Amino acid sequence: MDALAGLLEGPRARGAFMIRACFDPPWAVRVEDRAPLTVMLMVRGDAWIVPDTGERLRLRAGDLAVARGPDPYVCADDPGTAPQAVILPGGACSYPDGRPLNGSMDLGVRTWGDRADGEAVLLIGTYLVRGEIGGRLLDALPPLLSLTSEDWDNPLTPLLMTEVTRDEPGQEVVLDRLLDLLVIAALRAWFAGPSAEAPAWYRALGDPVVGRALRLLQDDPAHPWTVASLAAKTGVSRAALARRFTDLVGEPPMAYLTGWRLALAADRLRDGEDTLGAIARQVGYGSAFALSAAFKRVYGVSPQEYRT
Repeated sequence: MDALAGLLEGPRARGAFMIRACFDPPWAVRVEDRAPLTVMLMVRGDAWIVPDTGERLRLRAGDLAVARGPDPYVCADDPGTAPQAVILPGGACSYPDGRPLNGSMDLGVRTWGDRADGEAVLLIGTYLVRGEIGGRLLDALPPLLSLTSEDWDNPLTPLLMTEVTRDEPGQEVVLDRLLDLLVIAALRAWFAGPSAEAPAWYRALGDPVVGRALRLLQDDPAHPWTVASLAAKTGVSRAALARRFTDLVGEPPMAYLTGWRLALAADRLRDGEDTLGAIARQVGYGSAFALSAAFKRVYGVSPQEYRT
């Protein structure tokens, strides 16, 4: 599992959802849900995203925005429109004065707003919890980024619009996968653009030697890797691999592997109920004690403290 997939895998296990939002002007919603990642796809009409700090952003039909939490922002028809609703952590909704909305803006299956055929329609997908693996990529994103319909070719919009309001067996799984595809495609397009600053390891994936080494480490972290065994798999000498890997990634192969193993362990501690010994074996440590010592050295708390 690479970090682009890991960005989505852990948060999806802990909750992700998609809705269709429909509004007539004037409209404005303040978002204070602290979600680590929210994607907004403008299907019809236009909108403004106005963060508390930083530049505001205009979306037109076909444009997409990604907001990296936890900072709040307002989504509105116009930057001057006062919010009529507030989105809180856990998906709770209230009026600006704190009174609960009590479903007054529910319009049917995964549809929310003023009326189902409103002038402005957005598809909004939200990942609720940040994972350590995904954090490696999230930290490289600006708080708010956008792709215009001219920046990328997005074939998913019609399918998403069809599926988001369906209520059939397995529908949540379908929407999870479609949302993942949308986010991965958007982030690939963003990092390929001239204004993006992709993390070093992401850029290094394109190198024929270091990219292969990274994939080997990410795909099989439990393997007893050494620089020698990694060099043999990539077809270069130990010295050449160590030098090239460090130059492109910013740290030596075994240091990268340690960070990757501990990030995987952190996500598994948070997401599941496996014992520390089982997690240690899954991520390449010989014992629960060895994992615990390494984990505390990096994260400052024991695995059990991190889990609870």
